[in-house]
Amino acid sequence: MLSKKTNDEWLCSLEERKIKELDFHNRHRDTSWVNQLPKDTYEKFYGNKKFYSTVKLSTDYVDRWIRQNSRGRIFLDYACGNGFNAIKAAKVGAELAIGLDISDISIENAKKFAQNEGVSNNSYFVQGDCENTGLPDNCIDLVICSGMLHHLDLSYAFYELGRILKTGGVILVVEALDYNPLIKLYRNITPQMRTEWEKAHIISYKDMSFASRFFDVRNIKHWHLFSIAGVCIPFTLPLLNAIDRLILKIPLLKMMSWMVTFEMHKRL
Repeated sequence: MLSKKTNDEWLCSLEERKIKELDFHNRHRDTSWVNQLPKDTYEKFYGNKKFYSTVKLSTDYVDRWIRQNSRGRIFLDYACGNGFNAIKAAKVGAELAIGLDISDISIENAKKFAQNEGVSNNSYFVQGDCENTGLPDNCIDLVICSGMLHHLDLSYAFYELGRILKTGGVILVVEALDYNPLIKLYRNITPQMRTEWEKAHIISYKDMSFASRFFDVRNIKHWHLFSIAGVCIPFTLPLLNAIDRLILKIPLLKMMSWMVTFEMHKRL
């Protein structure tokens, strides 16, 4: 981690794709820059954010998972962004909630949010490389990977997660899924909203199969299909969520979901 190198040395050691990710997410997390954008420019780069108003079902599931599992544990928010999941874990009694992210602006934001929420004593945020964390072997009880695995090379990330996770530890993955043709089309016509690596590595069943080489993959759940339309007609969202609960249990139709969650358990 950065304590072993100067920041300049660490930055120089990063591959070009990681530098691009750092630059992209620094821009994305710099609220002083984002907030002054004209409306049309904001919509061009961040118009996809409106769709996240429809993800209450999956968000409630993730929040419940954090509440039920974090107390007294060492929790890692892997590629933490502004650190919201680490802060949630700290607030429900995690012994230590760690946030790791390649973006220094994200880390500074996370520290401020943690202080505002009164959890600075049991949270710690650091800039680092998720494929080479520098954390000790077998030191983490729980990990959340929320919307970030598609930014990484999984052959390095899964090995690193397995190394730092304690025996019997659990990782919750929350990711977009790569099969719905309309969602894929939207990604292709809005390339400025994501990096080239990100667009090319949205999670698939093939990636889940690859994960099973390192972990026991369990509790696969699919989220959000018809509910996406709730961005246009918000009052219908409860009905659309109810439809999704039924439809996304059907084997082929569930592949059309926007998001998937699954757990990765380190083998005993």
